[in-house]
Amino acid sequence: MAQGLDPAPQSHCLAWLITGLEVALTDLRSSWNNVYHHTDDVSVDRLLVRRGQAFSIILYFRNRGFQPGLDNIIFVVETGPLPDLAKGTRAVFGLGNQGGPGPWIALPEAPGPTSLEVSLCAPPMAAVGRYLLKVHISSFQGSVTAYKLGEFILLFNPWCPGDAVYLDSEPQRQEYVVNDYGFIYQGSKNWIRPCPWNYGQFEENIIDICLELLDKSLNFQTDPATDCALRGSPVYVSRVVCTMINSNDDNGVLNGNWSENYVDGINPAEWTGSVAILKQWHAAGCQPVRYGQCWVFAAVMCTVMRCLGIPTRVITNFDSGHDTDGNLIIDEYYDNTGRILENKKKDTVWNFHVWNECWMARKDLPPGYGGWQVLDATPQETSNGLYCCGPASVRAIKEGEVDLKYDTPFVFSMVNADCMSWLIYGGKEQKLHQDTTSVGNFISTKSIQSDERDDITESYKYGEGSPQERLVFQKALQKLKSERSHGTLRADSQPSRPLSRSWDSPRSLDTPSLRPSDVVQVSLKFELLDPPNMGQDINFVLMALNMSSQFKDLRVNLSAQSLLHDGSPLPTFWQDKAFITLSPEEERTYPCKIPYAQYSQYLSTDKLIRISALGEEKSSPEKILVNKIITLTYPGITINVLGAATVNQPLSIQVIFSNPLSEPVEDCVLTLEGSGLFKKQQRVLIGVLKPHHRATITLKTVPFKSGPRQIQANLRSNKFKDIKGYRNINVDFAL
Repeated sequence: MAQGLDPAPQSHCLAWLITGLEVALTDLRSSWNNVYHHTDDVSVDRLLVRRGQAFSIILYFRNRGFQPGLDNIIFVVETGPLPDLAKGTRAVFGLGNQGGPGPWIALPEAPGPTSLEVSLCAPPMAAVGRYLLKVHISSFQGSVTAYKLGEFILLFNPWCPGDAVYLDSEPQRQEYVVNDYGFIYQGSKNWIRPCPWNYGQFEENIIDICLELLDKSLNFQTDPATDCALRGSPVYVSRVVCTMINSNDDNGVLNGNWSENYVDGINPAEWTGSVAILKQWHAAGCQPVRYGQCWVFAAVMCTVMRCLGIPTRVITNFDSGHDTDGNLIIDEYYDNTGRILENKKKDTVWNFHVWNECWMARKDLPPGYGGWQVLDATPQETSNGLYCCGPASVRAIKEGEVDLKYDTPFVFSMVNADCMSWLIYGGKEQKLHQDTTSVGNFISTKSIQSDERDDITESYKYGEGSPQERLVFQKALQKLKSERSHGTLRADSQPSRPLSRSWDSPRSLDTPSLRPSDVVQVSLKFELLDPPNMGQDINFVLMALNMSSQFKDLRVNLSAQSLLHDGSPLPTFWQDKAFITLSPEEERTYPCKIPYAQYSQYLSTDKLIRISALGEEKSSPEKILVNKIITLTYPGITINVLGAATVNQPLSIQVIFSNPLSEPVEDCVLTLEGSGLFKKQQRVLIGVLKPHHRATITLKTVPFKSGPRQIQANLRSNKFKDIKGYRNINVDFAL
């Protein structure tokens, strides 16, 4: 057979075989891969993939096709400024290497005449971040040629069972990773309102800003090699992000401000989304944005965590405790008018407080404590010397396992501390009552694929006042006392401070706390007569009930003062005094009115008013304290979508709002945003709104992403900062 061969073709064949394999072009198949990795909303031009899940690339060769056995292809991936094989930030793996549970994998898929499709897969515990992909090719003659194939970004993968953030529910993955809008609950336990928010984790440049945030952390600045190596752990990454959202230790994203003075920044109540905040931080050279409060910190952290691939939701706790000395007691002090005072310990009960829950396995904890973990980016207390909190296992909080890291005692106190009320009078302190049920109510988050509110209080504690809840409280208290007495309290669990006398206050596990009214047999209660609408007088009554068979003469001091949502009191602006005589088993009401003209100039941005009454019977030294928090309400913003919403087609949006006051309001500015609907936040300068004037504004936009979308709106003026509105719409593909 060889004799019949033409020598020319034989020489060509030999030349084909001895020529080294050369890469001419690489197709990272970004648009195809990103769809299957749930990152196509971020980009179709850049490769963004998730660990533990294969992605394919195509190598195009200049001179010939790939020859198994003759050509050896070695892939190299590197992340961070100091890639290292030992640290896992550099990996070298050959074609055909299926590896074990840990290594990277490269498998040939579809060889062509001058091309080769390769399937690559990162291990499910690989460090997340920006990677450089290289290839080394050696042919049989021994020469080696190296090529840089391009960059890609590797993210956490809640769709991969081997990933520590795996979430076994597609509806939950869609809600807690993919959904780019939602609600943050504010107000009070008696008036819970949803505040719409644009998370926008897939908006342009947000992924780059999130990776920049990791690189600006103190951990990276101190030891970049170790920091990048640890980025495979969601526990580690979540603590770094939590620290970087506030600016207390570094040039984090947000400055916190609870002073009511925001002249050199933005009032936290005016924000409607995270995108503008993150982009402003980046544009300013990573200088902190002014200003944020708890819901802003939590919302921005939700954006970053969802962007990185960690399932995250925003949680609101009403009547949230801030226990500064770790004794599970919140001390509140009142004067003889019933006015709440600032205390030296700075213990407070926040009207509401907002944090995050992130879903992850916890191999650093005993079995059973994975799942939802609390992370709180609001700078309240330090953890290992930095202002962050968590991740603290929600189950550990419910079971009182306060010795488990991180910061579990502090989170436990936010949802289940007891409240001790003290009367300051004549230089002395008198205990009024201890309340075991007032802290931690209506713990709320947005429902899955719904605009409804989910109450998840039972995830954090057993039924308030139940034997189980009291036993858990006692267990947590004993653990803290034991660890404090032995000096073994974890540095990451709670800041070390001297114990107050409240630690040893007597308490009963079998009955609710004893109130003075149980002794004197008289109770007081406030009741609103009308809805507390902004611009109107507040009408209410004090109800006094004599539960005894004797006459009772009461003297009652009443007062009203504005509050910040973190529980900080502002000066008293209304006071009254009542003398009430009660026949046996009689109930009487005492009418009260606070005119708008009296409270308007004293309101905080939070629009919270605490009314208090401190009563005493002439023949008894016991005091009766009652208070009620009123949240003043505004009319909302109405948003109408005029016509069908279609990608790349003009869309008209109508916005209707009113001035609820009997006086003009000035400096009115309307802002609108919505992921996939507006390229950037829209601002409309309106100027002056006449008393009770109703205004209509029509705007045009061109949607650029399909699917369910949300428009968020905010109206601010010199009289109010956060009249909110939203509208959900569905954007169709263009035909």
